[in-house]
Amino acid sequence: MTNATSQGDSRRRAVVLLSGGLDSATALAVARLEGFETYAISFDYGQRHRFELESARRVGAAGGVVRHIVFPLDLRAFGGSALTADIAVPKDRSEEEMGVGIPITYVPARNTVFLSVALGWAETLGAWDLFIGVNAVDYSGYPDCRPEFVEAFTAMANLATKASAEGRARWRVHAPLIHLTKAGIIELGTRLGVDYGLTHSCYDPDPAGRSCGHCDSCRLRLKGFAEAGLTDPVEYAA
Repeated sequence: MTNATSQGDSRRRAVVLLSGGLDSATALAVARLEGFETYAISFDYGQRHRFELESARRVGAAGGVVRHIVFPLDLRAFGGSALTADIAVPKDRSEEEMGVGIPITYVPARNTVFLSVALGWAETLGAWDLFIGVNAVDYSGYPDCRPEFVEAFTAMANLATKASAEGRARWRVHAPLIHLTKAGIIELGTRLGVDYGLTHSCYDPDPAGRSCGHCDSCRLRLKGFAEAGLTDPVEYAA
C-alpha cells in the first residue's frame, strides 16, 4: 500500500496538528524533511488567548503548507481547565512540582478530540499520515502526550475509517518529538531552519502577547533554550 493521493499524485500527503508552539512547528519541519506535502490544522477551542492561533498561521505560511485550516471547536462548554475556564494558571512551579500529577492546564481529552478531527480531514485528502508534536520527556504530565496514547489512537484510526476498512489506507500517527528533551527539540528545529521567533508557547501572555515567563510552558521552553545554549527569540514581559 502506498500513500499516494486519490488524484494519483505520487507525493505523500500529511496532516500536521499546528498549535503555534515550538513543538508543533518542529513537527511540521520534520514532516517536510520526510518529503510530505503538508496540510496544517489548528483549533480555535476557546483557549485563553488568540496569540497562539496567530503564531500558527505564521508558522504554517513559513513552513510552506499547502493549506491551513483553523477549526472552530469551543471546549469552554466543558471547562475543567485553566486554559478554557476562569481558573488561574499555575506559575513558578519547580521541576519537581511539574513532575508530579496532572496540572490544571490539562484540557480534557484535547489531543483525542484534535486527532479525531484531523483524521476526518485527512481521510478526505487521501493523507494517511498525521503528525503531532507531543513530547513525553520535558512536558507537564499530560496523559495524551505519551507513546501509549499515540499507539492506541493509531490502532483506533485503522479500525474506524472507511479508507482503512476498504484496505486503501494504513494510518500512521507520527510523534517525532516524543522521546526528545525540550533542548533536543529546539536543536533539531534549529538544524531544520525553524524560526522559533514565530512561535508562541505561553499559557498566560500579557495583552500585548508577551510571554509571562512563569507558567509551566514558559519555564519548560526557557529551560530548553538554555540547555541548547541558545536564546529564546520571543519577547517576555518579565
